[in-house]
Amino acid sequence: MNPPDLFAVLLLALLGFSLSTGITMVILLKRRGHWQPLPITSLSRAFEDRPFSASNHGNAFVVRPTSWLAIKSRNLRVVQSALGLHNAKSCSWLEGLACSDKLFIAPPVRGWILVFGSGLPDPADDVDQCFRFLAALSQRLGHLQFFSASRILHHHSWVRMEKGRVIRAYAWSGRTQWQQGPNTAAEVELGIKCLPYGDWLERSSFGLPDGVVSNVDKVPLLAARWSLDPAGIEEQFLAHERGIAGEPSRRY
Repeated sequence: MNPPDLFAVLLLALLGFSLSTGITMVILLKRRGHWQPLPITSLSRAFEDRPFSASNHGNAFVVRPTSWLAIKSRNLRVVQSALGLHNAKSCSWLEGLACSDKLFIAPPVRGWILVFGSGLPDPADDVDQCFRFLAALSQRLGHLQFFSASRILHHHSWVRMEKGRVIRAYAWSGRTQWQQGPNTAAEVELGIKCLPYGDWLERSSFGLPDGVVSNVDKVPLLAARWSLDPAGIEEQFLAHERGIAGEPSRRY
């Protein structure tokens, strides 16, 4: 091919590319008028689950804290009084989840009030302290449950109390810290493996007992059977109902 002919072919190719690019841009600009961005609230909720475990089933989309209380009650003020909160204020679910150094008392759902925040005790730090806190609270409020599950450390626990009496309790944090009461039907059905004091299951290739790893995933399932899984509450409810956030006025 002669140089002039080659130049003509290249020029035509460049012209064709320019025309196709221009047509594509026009089409995209026309379609832009029909495109609506997601509301800011929807975008924020889409990223709210990063620091926590979360679940998304149908209309349910809420972060799941690493530990929480479930109290059989519909009275926020009674729960607030029992916890001894000060500097209390009304706030939404999302505001309550952001209160990392406080406690948040969520509005009642199906007869249960959830409480979460860094003000809750950690059985891994002091299991006796955790017991005293839950027993004192149960004496004032009646039936309550406590759950915790860490996907990083694999620590996990669940407790059921009635009027200060332990019905069922299990806590593992490197070893079994608390084992009290018979296994419930829900634990058996879920295949949860609870280690006796001082006993170990067969280790997996990662160095942890297989039962320990699976137990962490089953804590929310157990909570859903006993009371509520925080990540199973409908988003519509979260947008309209408000709870109470505050600081614990006394330690356990």
